[in-house]
This record gives sequence, structure tokens and C-alpha cells, in this order.
Amino acid sequence: MTQIFFYHNAADRIAAAAALIGKAYQQRKALLVFAPDAEVADTLDRHLWMHPPTGFVPHVRSNSPLAAETPVLITDTLESLPQNERLFNLSAEIPPGFSRFTSIIEVVGKQEAERLAGRERVKFYKDRGYEIKYFDLAEKH
Repeated sequence: MTQIFFYHNAADRIAAAAALIGKAYQQRKALLVFAPDAEVADTLDRHLWMHPPTGFVPHVRSNSPLAAETPVLITDTLESLPQNERLFNLSAEIPPGFSRFTSIIEVVGKQEAERLAGRERVKFYKDRGYEIKYFDLAEKH
């Protein structure tokens, strides 16, 4: 069954997601980032180019010719992508076909709209019997 991880209370949701993606990359874990909103995808792309300041997280859009050899893919659709291990969900919605992934990582910020959408996703997962692990990002400071 898919493991669900909710990282909540992020001061900056995209920066928090970029940090978590960086950690996954350091552990040599391939992953997809579902970001159907072009502005969110562009902001994440910029973060991954600049953070960490002394490193680089190799990433491309899923339609790039380099997608097959790049560990981090940013995508606005989950259809026809072979990766099914880790999915970072940066959408306000439940990712289509989420159950094919080994794990779903959700990052929720402090803004009310993000919190409400996050609660709806938690309810969706819980109603279907998924166990959810929570991590409060506010406690890290």
C-alpha cells in the first residue's frame, strides 16, 4: 500500500519541497514532482537550480530529452511516466493514479488555502484506509 507523508507548516512550501527533494536526491532516490500549476513548477525549478548554494539537484521537466537519465522530474501530468516510486505532490488535488506510487510526499504551507486543501487530501487518504505520517516543519526552527 502507498505510504503517505505530510510535511506541514512550511513557511515557504516550495523551498521546503526543494529541501526535501534535495535530501531524497542525496540518498540517490529517483522521484517525480507533480506540479500542474506552471508558476509552481517554474518556482521549484528556480529553487532547485539555486539550492543548496554549494550543490545542484539534477532535474528536468518530464518532456525533456534528458528525462530518462535525470533523477528528478517535474511534471504536470502523471500519465505515461514509468517512475512509480516517489511522488512529491505540489498540487492542491489528489494526484491521478496516486496508488501506483510507493510513497506520496505532500508539502503544505501555512496559508489558509493550502491548509484547507491539505486537510481535504488527508481526509481523502484516510477515508480509503491509508496510514499517514506527519512531520511539522515549524518544529525544525
